[in-house]
Amino acid sequence: MKVPINDLHLQHASIQAELEAALAQVTADCSFILGPQVLAFERAFAAYCGVGHCVGVSNGTDALKLALRAAGVGRGDEVITTPHTFAATIEAICELGARPVLADIEDRHFTIDPAQVAELITPRTRALLPVHIYGHPADMDPLLGLAQRHGLALIEDAAQAQGARYKGRPAGSLGLAGCFSFYPGKNLGAYGDAGGITTHSGELAARLRLLRNHGQDPGKKFFYQEPGYNHRMDGFQGAVLGVKLPHLEGWNQRRRQLAEHYRQGLQGLAELILPTEAEYAHHVYHLYVVRARDREGLAAALRQGGIDTAVQYPHPLHLTTAYQSLGYRKGALPRCEQACAQILSLPIFPELEEAQVDYVTQQIRRYYGG
Repeated sequence: MKVPINDLHLQHASIQAELEAALAQVTADCSFILGPQVLAFERAFAAYCGVGHCVGVSNGTDALKLALRAAGVGRGDEVITTPHTFAATIEAICELGARPVLADIEDRHFTIDPAQVAELITPRTRALLPVHIYGHPADMDPLLGLAQRHGLALIEDAAQAQGARYKGRPAGSLGLAGCFSFYPGKNLGAYGDAGGITTHSGELAARLRLLRNHGQDPGKKFFYQEPGYNHRMDGFQGAVLGVKLPHLEGWNQRRRQLAEHYRQGLQGLAELILPTEAEYAHHVYHLYVVRARDREGLAAALRQGGIDTAVQYPHPLHLTTAYQSLGYRKGALPRCEQACAQILSLPIFPELEEAQVDYVTQQIRRYYGG
């Protein structure tokens, strides 16, 4: 049996007629950059996240950069974040001339450890940037408390957390701003690069709209209020996301069902640590990530059985060449480093069948002799 890590063809087939109609409307309107489809999606996604505003942008990396800049982060500032994330999180900080300061993760959910964050705050700290990794939200109340006490901006990296909730509140609604990636493989994915920033603040949203469009005054074309960027969302992506958004809750619920099916099939295996859901969390399982001491052997055995796996992320960011200038050495962030040596993503996507999950769990049990 073949079991892919993801299969976007199946999702596309289920909504093809809706998508084709929406894309045809963009063509008919010639609304290729921003336009009514993007505006409609922004309003719908803001409502979904329980905030007043969503600003559609070119991708998740640019969402982070714009949100940090609009929050006042600049050259010489420090932003505390996690090393266990996609490079964009740290990259966005560096693009603004600020310095990423890294706190280790907690073991169970791979999210930033608030206790370490508290120890790292200095007079140069300007913002906190937790990451809701793999679809599981970070423990936000302690971080929000730190931000309030120290006068810091808290920006959520919610790139992998569309629909996740913390104590009933949606990811992207908890801090000053939430940054989303709509990369095609995300729980809510575009048909190319796209991103979004959510916020309760009308003032922040207005500045973000200015910055994403070259700093132009919306009421005076070609009059520039400040230097900005070309970080606008395409009309086609807004249309695709507008079609997909009403399906997101159902897709996320299906991911949760499949995660429970994995748990039932793999429980009792001492060789594996399975993902769990914190009491405060509503996990949307963008990825289903287990920990295995013999990860390479397990991955090879599954590959031989026709099962795709992946590792997000095999290299702690502080130990990669790009970020060695930050000055961290091996052993500096041990929980992240150990996790990166053990994590393995198993197939999970809404169209995955229970029989395929059963096959994966059977192959894993066979490998371990269980």
